[in-house]
Amino acid sequence: MAKKALFITGASSGIGAETARQAVAEGWQVGLFARSKDKLDALVSELGDGNAAALPGDVTDLGEVQKAMAAFAEINGGIDAVFANAGTGLSAGGTDAGDPEEWEMLIRINVMGVLWTVKAAMPHLKESKGHLLLTGSAAGRRHIKGSVYSATKWFVHGYGGNLAEEMREFGGRCTVIAPGMVDTPFFDEGKPDKLQPEDIARSVLFALGADPRANVQEVFVMPVN
Repeated sequence: MAKKALFITGASSGIGAETARQAVAEGWQVGLFARSKDKLDALVSELGDGNAAALPGDVTDLGEVQKAMAAFAEINGGIDAVFANAGTGLSAGGTDAGDPEEWEMLIRINVMGVLWTVKAAMPHLKESKGHLLLTGSAAGRRHIKGSVYSATKWFVHGYGGNLAEEMREFGGRCTVIAPGMVDTPFFDEGKPDKLQPEDIARSVLFALGADPRANVQEVFVMPVN
C-alpha cells in the first residue's frame, strides 16, 4: 500500500520539522519545503530517503512553490495533504514603532506565502480529495494593541474558514492549527515553559487522522502557564 504524502512549508525547524518527524512515524511520506537546503538535507538524513524529500524554495515565490509541489507529486503519485506552516514575526510591535519594510516581508510570508501555497496545492488536493492545514495563531482570534502580526493571523483564520467551505464542494478538508506561545526559533530567546513544537505537531496529526466524514476545522492549543 502506497504511503500517503504530506507537503510541509517552513519544514526546516520548529513546528514544521517536528510535524515531519511525527508524520513519518505514522507512515506518511513527507515533502520538506523551506529556504535552508542544508537543514532540509539534515532532516532527510534523519528521517530516511525513503520517507522524506528535500524541496528547497522560497514560499513568497509562487513558481518555486508550484515547482516543488509538482516534483513531490511526481515522486509519490499525488499529494494527500499540504501543511502551509511557513511564517514569520516582527522585531518591533505596534504601529508607531513598526518598520514598514518588516511589515512588507511579514505580509509576503504570512499572507502571500499562504495564498501561494494554497494556489499550488489546490489542483493536487482536488485530485486526491485531500486535506489542507494552515498555521494560524491564538493571536489571530484576539485584539492585540497595534499588532500587525496578529492581523496577518486573523487573515489566516478567515481564509481557512472560507477554504473549508470551498473544499467541501469536492470532498476536501481544511484545518487551521492555532497555537499559543510555542518554544521555537521564531523567538530570539527560548520559551521552555511554553508549548513545544511536538505539542502542535500532535494536533496536526490528530486533524489528519480524523475520519474522512469529519473535518476538524480549527484546533486551539494553549500553554497551561
